[in-house]
Amino acid sequence: MIDIKSLENSWALILGASSGFGEALSIELADCGMNIFGVHLDRKGTLPKVAEIVSKIQSKGRQAKFFNINAADAEKRSQTIQEMIKTLDEDGNPGSVKVLVHSLAFGTLKPYIAEEKKQMVTDTNMNMTVDVMAHSLVYWAQDLVSNKLMGEGGRIFALTSAGGHKVWPTYGAVSAAKAALESHIRQLAFELAPSNITANSIMAGVTETPALKRIPGSEKIVEKASLYNPSKRLTTTQDVAEAIAILSLPQAHWITGNLIGVDGGEDIV
Repeated sequence: MIDIKSLENSWALILGASSGFGEALSIELADCGMNIFGVHLDRKGTLPKVAEIVSKIQSKGRQAKFFNINAADAEKRSQTIQEMIKTLDEDGNPGSVKVLVHSLAFGTLKPYIAEEKKQMVTDTNMNMTVDVMAHSLVYWAQDLVSNKLMGEGGRIFALTSAGGHKVWPTYGAVSAAKAALESHIRQLAFELAPSNITANSIMAGVTETPALKRIPGSEKIVEKASLYNPSKRLTTTQDVAEAIAILSLPQAHWITGNLIGVDGGEDIV
């Protein structure tokens, strides 16, 4: 029997909570009864949007604590973990982070090869991209588990894309990060299985998010996906949020280590 109330009063930690998939998921999980820790990196101009998301979560009777930090900064991560511990202790529900979602989209879009060397991706660009968009998942998972914030029944999700196995112009470094992210998920699934914590990669179809719009030639990507998707439309952030909500239920405990497509069949074409 599906226990639709199983997520109530637990917490989710969303990395990249202020836009795109992270925004939709924060609101969807709040609808499911979860409180939300949100990590985001926003400047003054976009902070009103963050406040709007927090307000929506709170309007559902749920708690929302957002942290405007660089998720790949080790010191900031440590400080945030301590704030989370304090919140959960005060809430009288320690160890109740049931869901971790990695939805960080911050990387270089420089090509590997160009006519001028200054146009090509550098080691600094590459390292930053893979660190933020892949390695940071491991460090947050480590901190959650070692601090006993996440235990049995925990769910870890990483947002990936077809770019992890397909080639798009200027997407090389991000593609490498997505491939590494998927590898990290497999390893986490293996190592956390004895603790009954699952880990899965969620491969969304082409979705009109702020991150997609930053990719040069994104209009052509959208056009092609719209034309060839068997479902005759693009993926939405809500499609992905609903799928993750379902996979967060206790009945999904045997689904781990997978690359799960949420794309209406887009990747098979």
